[in-house]
Amino acid sequence: MKQYLSKIIKVAFFAALVVLQVKCSSSSDTVDPAPKPPVKPDLPTVVTNDVDFWLTKGDQTVLLTKQNGVLGFNTTVNSYTNIEVNEAQKYQTIDGFGYTLTGGSAEVINQLTTQKKNDLLQELFGSTETSISINYIRISIGASDLNEKAFTYNDLPKGETDLDLAKFSLDLDKNGVIALLKEILAINSNIKILATPWSAPLWMKDKDSFVGGSLQTQYYDVYAKYFVKYIQQMKNEGITIDAVTPQNEPLHGGNNPSMVMSALQQTNFIKNNLGPAFKAANLTTKIIAYDHNCDNTQYAMAILGDPIASPFVDGSAFHLYAGNINALSTVYNAFPNKNLYFTEQFTSSTGDFKGDLKWHLKNVIIGSMRNWSKNALEWNLANNGSFEPHTQGGCNTCKGALTVNSSSSFNRNVAYYIIAHASKFVPVGSIRISSNISGNLQNVAFITPTGKKVLIVENDGDTSEIFNIKFNGKWVTTSLDGGSVGTYTWK
Repeated sequence: MKQYLSKIIKVAFFAALVVLQVKCSSSSDTVDPAPKPPVKPDLPTVVTNDVDFWLTKGDQTVLLTKQNGVLGFNTTVNSYTNIEVNEAQKYQTIDGFGYTLTGGSAEVINQLTTQKKNDLLQELFGSTETSISINYIRISIGASDLNEKAFTYNDLPKGETDLDLAKFSLDLDKNGVIALLKEILAINSNIKILATPWSAPLWMKDKDSFVGGSLQTQYYDVYAKYFVKYIQQMKNEGITIDAVTPQNEPLHGGNNPSMVMSALQQTNFIKNNLGPAFKAANLTTKIIAYDHNCDNTQYAMAILGDPIASPFVDGSAFHLYAGNINALSTVYNAFPNKNLYFTEQFTSSTGDFKGDLKWHLKNVIIGSMRNWSKNALEWNLANNGSFEPHTQGGCNTCKGALTVNSSSSFNRNVAYYIIAHASKFVPVGSIRISSNISGNLQNVAFITPTGKKVLIVENDGDTSEIFNIKFNGKWVTTSLDGGSVGTYTWK
């Protein structure tokens, strides 16, 4: 009996010990269930970059720099402003963006060392990742006021005439503009060139001065042949002139050089002389009327509305030293079958970077494009640190896109970035497409020949704004500081 009780006590003791061990090894009074397989955590959605974004800030801390942030199209709802781009709505085809290659510009650029000049021309006119790909330039027929001195291609001693233009010569530009143009064309053979005279030869004018005066009626025909000879001789140099205007700023006779040409005078010159001369010489060079400020639409419309002059005229050109850029749409609405061009606007030595960046992007780039222009040109490409060369009485405050400091040094100025935000991304043959303006977010959109979409946005306000770029029912969210410019591209 004692042995039996002893066994019961031992069994009870060991049972209690097992229970105690289980309790000591567990954090609860219940036995853990069988372990479950581990659960994978939710992984974050991977956002791929759909939109490339190039930025210039008005404070110059960022200058035409590609941003590293990820901009992916999505459908996550937010309350930010939309800029909606619609590629189905198409407008004008674009010829390009650029500058005037003045005689002074050529002079200072040609002072650079061979290597420095080659690198600069590749940057300006090339098609590499580091190029801004300028695709349209304007040149003067003879001198502009940003040459060291005034001249034409047929200057004679006082009292002499040359009705056969036997003494016509491009020699004064051979080592300057023409030589540099040949180097540019070796980089981009398709660049478009617009040529414009500041004055006719003095012997053709009613005033023996480069400043002001008008073309005498008796010389209309020989002056038309002067244009033909110019185009033909430039062609012999390997330079194709895409278009001409009969006169730079025809209502401004105070520049050196300059020449006044009323709307009636230009109409008569085109329909009776210049147009027929081009036709007789089988020239395909376009004739573009007016080439002056937006405060006068009647000048261009008088020529475009003339039944004899109009067939010779491709369209009209404008500057914006007076008036409103909307004037281009006024002309377009009256003559939708004629083209529009924006051919000059200068940045001043007294201006500030942020103010000029805002105004010129809003008006010259975005404004001209939204009002049917096929191109947008800033004024001179380059000058030196003293804003030279220029003629006596010529512009002494015109700041080039580049300041050439020495044979090995140059600076990029605000006009460089104004044009680069368009020229680098919008090649010849691109088409403007629809995009809405919202508040301070001035913008214009394009589709390139390869199908890439380009949106240029300028924040015309003083504070940063967050907004959406909406396309095909999806959007990306981005932001721009006040006074900053962004160019956005996507396929």
